[in-house]
Amino acid sequence: MTTRESMPYDVVIVGAGPAGLSAAIRLKQMAAEKDAEISVCVLEKGSEVGAHILSGAVIDPKSLDELLPNWREDGCPLAEVPVTENHHWILSKTKKSEMPHFVTPSFMHNKGTYTGSLGNLCRWMAGKAEELGVEIFPGFAAAEILFNDDGSVKGVATGDMGVARDGTHKGDYTPGLELHAKYTFFSEGCRGHLTKQLIAKFDLAKDSDPQVYGLGIKELWDIDPALHSPGRVIHTQGWPLTETDGSNGGGWIYHQANGQVSIGFVTWLNYTNPHLSPFHEMQRWKTHPEIAALLKGAKRVSYGARAISDGGLQSIPKLVMPGAALIGDSAGFLNVPRIKGTHTAMKSGMMAAEAAVEAIVSQRGHDELAAYPEAFERSWVKKELSVVRNVVPLVKKFGDLVGSGLAGVTMWLEHLGIKVPFTMHHHPDHESLWRKDLVKPIDYPKADGVLTFDRLSSVFISNTNHEEDQPVHLTLKDPAVPITYNLPMYDEPAQRYCPAGVYEVVGVEEGDPKFVINAQNCVHCKTCDIKDPTQNINWVVPEGGGGPNYPNM
Repeated sequence: MTTRESMPYDVVIVGAGPAGLSAAIRLKQMAAEKDAEISVCVLEKGSEVGAHILSGAVIDPKSLDELLPNWREDGCPLAEVPVTENHHWILSKTKKSEMPHFVTPSFMHNKGTYTGSLGNLCRWMAGKAEELGVEIFPGFAAAEILFNDDGSVKGVATGDMGVARDGTHKGDYTPGLELHAKYTFFSEGCRGHLTKQLIAKFDLAKDSDPQVYGLGIKELWDIDPALHSPGRVIHTQGWPLTETDGSNGGGWIYHQANGQVSIGFVTWLNYTNPHLSPFHEMQRWKTHPEIAALLKGAKRVSYGARAISDGGLQSIPKLVMPGAALIGDSAGFLNVPRIKGTHTAMKSGMMAAEAAVEAIVSQRGHDELAAYPEAFERSWVKKELSVVRNVVPLVKKFGDLVGSGLAGVTMWLEHLGIKVPFTMHHHPDHESLWRKDLVKPIDYPKADGVLTFDRLSSVFISNTNHEEDQPVHLTLKDPAVPITYNLPMYDEPAQRYCPAGVYEVVGVEEGDPKFVINAQNCVHCKTCDIKDPTQNINWVVPEGGGGPNYPNM
């Protein structure tokens, strides 16, 4: 057995997203305030900071104002485009109606927010963290959780490099590195593969609802300058998902810097029809006359996809365990009605950091940072998520029209200080599919290559790359299930829910069906890990540096 080298730190952070970087910066800020030496390391599986970051994004700067108050004057790219207009469209197949502002509470109006690239914000934040002495290692994927003899989290180990698909060591084989810490923060984003293990091992979700998800699919377009209005924000609901019973979601159009628009579509992953394809719903949404007109003569320049945590307050698990804490979307702090989670994720990282500093200067380590969940209970984050806690369940239970109306009533009541005396619950997304013979197949139009596209050409512009001769990181608990169960029951929905064309069933016409995994196409969205009806697919990290490389996303 190869001996791995180890490096000690006070705090190790898994993931250089907004939560992880906020935690790193706050750790160093507080260490300086207390005249203490606290060593901090951040691991990032992407080839660079921001490579795997994907968001719409309209960002509430509340946490950024607290963390780095001078960010607007300090070269932060987010400052370039403040939101100037806010619209909410309800779509039918050919028309739209606009929801008046007075119908929604003020927190839905995007006043004081900014639109831009979350990846570029993270790149800027990484620079600020390094100026403070944080060590950031991009291209190193945390692949294993390490434990002390008493069961507390000891740290993580990065994945081995140079392992062939058959498990043998290639000539450039390098064993993984162990990073030991007094406290380890897991900031992996939605459906983190190590976070999933921790939740199971420490039973962190025993007092919370199951997490539920949406799949966000995003494209960046260079559009006609005459149609570009920097700071214009549009959200849509309704068509095309209204054509398929048991489905819901919505779209966005954000006019950002440099003549670009961020457009995207979220399909909630509790949909019931196994023939539904979130990728093709997004392509169909672009054919709406209002959206097609905006994109006339435009050029698509980037593509990506990522699952998002939609469960809200009732799905947040216990945040701490001995030696570790969950921060950001690993825990699920997204405010779904606002379509914003960056500010809440950042604040969670800051609260965890403050708890860790107090513990470290008190000579503690590997215990539970109880001060972090206590701070969350008192925070504006919990209050904000509490106000909207029933929105997603109401829409799922009563549908887009009635559910949205009821959700609006509960938001208004909570906003006015009238506590609604109930909290609705969630059910796992993988349990929602109906048998294929109980629903109608969906006939999606063929891509035209101008406005609508296929999955493979889309993956190409996501700059996705994996070393092909490595173990497949999309693992099956039982290799027989896709063909013996999922195919006859659901027409193997992995062929459709994956937005990157990873999964195929070949040989059906010849009477010899086989399940094929094109792992090199994977954009790390985690949908398969979430939606597979038997939970047979387990996503694990590939070799560090693999996956998409999103520019300006």
